[in-house]
Amino acid sequence: MGEQRKKAVALRYDQEVDNAPKIVAAGQGHLAEQILRVAEEKSVPVYEDPVLAEMLAHVAIGEELPPELYSIIAEVLVFVHSVDKQNRKS
Repeated sequence: MGEQRKKAVALRYDQEVDNAPKIVAAGQGHLAEQILRVAEEKSVPVYEDPVLAEMLAHVAIGEELPPELYSIIAEVLVFVHSVDKQNRKS
């Protein structure tokens, strides 16, 4: 069996504008690497979870996440908040 290609999904969530988090970019292989490179350049925290990336890859770009993923994404948002908070202290 071949090696699975890396997948990456970028989310946006602005409480003042969005009803729910939205997919703003998604890809695998070279495109996934590009998404991760941009995240690093922009100091955007990266949460690694291949199973979650696979689930999110089925949501169209620009679409809000389905309610069944809210609890999982809440964990991601807590992670991002803690990383942002830590970076502000540095």
